[in-house]
Amino acid sequence: MATDLQVTTNKLSNKETQLTVKVPVEKIQSKVEGRISQVAKTAKIDGFRKGKVPMSHIRSQYGAGIQQEVINDVIRDTVFEAIKEEDIRAVGMPNIDDVKLEDDFLVYQATVEIFPEVEVQGIDEIEVERHTATVDDADVDTMIENLQKQRQEYVEKKGKATKDTQVTFDFEGSIDGEKFEGGSAEDFKLVIGSGQMIPGFEDGIKGMKAGEEKTIDVTFPEDYQAENLAGKEAQFKINVKLVEKPKLPEIDEEFLELFGVTEGGVDKLKEDVRKNMEREIKNAARSQVKQATFDALLEKNEFDVPSAMLEQEIDRQRSMMMQRFAQQFGSSADSFDKDMLPNELFEEQALRAARLGIIVARLIDTQGIEVDQDRVETFIKEAAENYEDPAEVIEYYTNDKQQRANIESVVLEDQVVDYLIEQGKVTDKEVSYQDLLAAQQQQQQAM
Repeated sequence: MATDLQVTTNKLSNKETQLTVKVPVEKIQSKVEGRISQVAKTAKIDGFRKGKVPMSHIRSQYGAGIQQEVINDVIRDTVFEAIKEEDIRAVGMPNIDDVKLEDDFLVYQATVEIFPEVEVQGIDEIEVERHTATVDDADVDTMIENLQKQRQEYVEKKGKATKDTQVTFDFEGSIDGEKFEGGSAEDFKLVIGSGQMIPGFEDGIKGMKAGEEKTIDVTFPEDYQAENLAGKEAQFKINVKLVEKPKLPEIDEEFLELFGVTEGGVDKLKEDVRKNMEREIKNAARSQVKQATFDALLEKNEFDVPSAMLEQEIDRQRSMMMQRFAQQFGSSADSFDKDMLPNELFEEQALRAARLGIIVARLIDTQGIEVDQDRVETFIKEAAENYEDPAEVIEYYTNDKQQRANIESVVLEDQVVDYLIEQGKVTDKEVSYQDLLAAQQQQQQAM
């Protein structure tokens, strides 16, 4: 940093500091003169040849503007030097005001939001319920049956449509005898019990056979997306063409190969499925106890968050949602107008995330917690097991500094959770495999 820069600081609050910066005028004057000389070489002014305009003329015509440009550049260059010199943990861009020339100095004030220095409260009072689960043989069998259901076929069934059967039919809807847009279809397929249609529709089809026709009465929900239909009573003429029942695929060689099992038969498939389920349990349990611990900690620590930090977190969460939309609809995130997702949608969750980030950073600093590289390696290896070529994934995370840093951040958070659990009170609760994973899914959807 330049030795001739003078800086004084005034901490306005726990989240804001003001710097008064003084820059010697001669530093500005030399820059102004240098820029005037550059302008003189290229300026085009009537009555003068290019490059022959007198310096006095350039100074009188362009001097004020050039000086202001230089002042802006000097402020831009020196404000971050001042912040760094004063060892200020700035959040967001500084706000510059009260710029003036005073004696032999350019003087300005920079107000900057700072990373809050909070004292984390209530660590020894934290009470956490930690969920645990085990995978038994019945869970493995259920999972394999689910894998079969994902690849099931439907075959013709004689008799009535019942739950889980697939019905192919034509329908024609009307309200007060008048057809309405979107109310008709041919060869429509519906699995009874899927909840795909409005309430009452499936119940009307239950018990029908192929070749049978009838008219059913249903009422559109009051909150139906098409306002012209909301709350209306409608009649649907149904013509059933085909009733089919589900047929699970055999667990044969072809089925096993779908999951990479070429040797060992069903026993090897069960072994692989169990291993994957146990990995899911470990991840879900880690996520659950982390969420519970952080929730308990946040209840005991409420404080203001710098607006710049909150805005950054809102922007981050908005970008994540736009990415999810893009993946869901098969388009680019840039194709979504972010004005469709106003700040209000993210403020509560962003405030929580920002506070948590401040608390975790404070604990890492005060407790001297350093990332455990052995845990990082284990984390990467476990993540790699989900891929076809684990060695390639391990190499990717090992060589990509940014990706490895992301993993280190996750592991460091886990270490903070371990520290908090050691200080607080933990009660273990055994839950089912399904309940543990369902809770994790709900947690992810809320983020």
